[in-house]
Amino acid sequence: MNIIICGAGRVGFSISKQLSAQGHSITVVDQSSEFIQKINDTQDVKGVVGRATYPSVLEKAGAEDADMIIAVTQNDETNMVICQVAYSIFKISKKIARIRGQEFLGEKWGKLYGESNLPIDVIISPELEVANSLQRKLDAPGALDSVPFAKGKIKVLEINIGKNCPLVNTELSKLTERFPDLKANILGVIRNEKFIILKKQDKMLVNDKAFVVINASQINKTLSAFGHDEKMAKKILIVGGGNIGFNLAKNLERDSEEVRVKIIEKNKERSEFIANELNNTIVINGDGLEEDVLKEANIEETETVLALTNDDEDNIMVSVLAEKNSPNKRTIALVNKQNYSLLQSSLKIDDLVDPRLTTTSTILKHVHKGTIETVYTLLDGEYEFIEAEVLETSELISKSIKESNLPNEIRIGAIVRKDEVIIPKSSFKFEKKDLVIFLSKREHLQKVESLFRISSLV
Repeated sequence: MNIIICGAGRVGFSISKQLSAQGHSITVVDQSSEFIQKINDTQDVKGVVGRATYPSVLEKAGAEDADMIIAVTQNDETNMVICQVAYSIFKISKKIARIRGQEFLGEKWGKLYGESNLPIDVIISPELEVANSLQRKLDAPGALDSVPFAKGKIKVLEINIGKNCPLVNTELSKLTERFPDLKANILGVIRNEKFIILKKQDKMLVNDKAFVVINASQINKTLSAFGHDEKMAKKILIVGGGNIGFNLAKNLERDSEEVRVKIIEKNKERSEFIANELNNTIVINGDGLEEDVLKEANIEETETVLALTNDDEDNIMVSVLAEKNSPNKRTIALVNKQNYSLLQSSLKIDDLVDPRLTTTSTILKHVHKGTIETVYTLLDGEYEFIEAEVLETSELISKSIKESNLPNEIRIGAIVRKDEVIIPKSSFKFEKKDLVIFLSKREHLQKVESLFRISSLV
């Protein structure tokens, strides 16, 4: 596809890198000549310097032949206008916009978007996506991440392999003998910052991050098998009452009656706004870096601390202070700078969350073909977990997994057939309307599209 990306910041840079690696023709537009130069120097894409709201700039970027435009500049209004120009003048069929302002996202104003008003096909709210991602982490204690597929019937768990994991140094082929009732498929691990697809004779090692596809009903049983018996946190402290912290608290109030949430917010006006909008959340106006404020929030009794301010360094320091006050609590910190991941183990922070990765995964879902419902990326898009339906034109129909000649870097994780979750063996045969969750290396995505007969655009 011919895709124009407007905005060459961290998200735009990441999206262009991943989509160009998938074989798409990418043009990136940004006002910063420095940003465009960086992209031109590191990626096989076309860079255009200019304001993407100007028709002449979009024309130069190839808008007349574009299949899709992705507006991820730092300004919501700019992203809206870009989509309007793309539709009104160039008739670009698919338009994706990143919009942060909560005022633009309320259900009350839903009529704002559409062909006769603002023609935006997909709105991405990073803050909402990250809040939802954090909630998934809280719902699966013991897992680094828990991503739902097939309308929640299947989950992909990211699990840290610790010293006490009973599965360490055990061949995968022997795991079924030890856990015959466990419906789980271990597809691979991140080891030394590389993803390794595991085969039957392979073993998991200490400090691996394993990716496991499971029947969602067996999440507790699976985590227990991996040596994780952590209980769901009932006392949660959020430091930072921005859009992410606020939306997370709102989600927890809605979905978890037993959970008690406290928010520490430095800005007085913001604190008052949050307190008025939320019903059961205690809001403390203060600095989360001050120990007396943390004591006021009963940091000793808190089970999970989430540092979600707009400052990476503050988030790391809050996590360190939380660990100092109570070594057994779970700490999660929001960070935008990739190099901070090197400090995670030494500072004993349980989880670092990069909002860029969450936003990128969400956008990629809409770039893929129409039958794809969920996409979860690993290692900056090198691998993807994908959900797709087997259509009647697919060459997979009536073939077993071993007969389908799938590349080694494409692994089937689970199938949903008529509401039944199946962890397949190599003899499993595909049928029409099977919902397949699989792992694919980036280089094989075209093969995936061919196998599933997924059309290019929704």
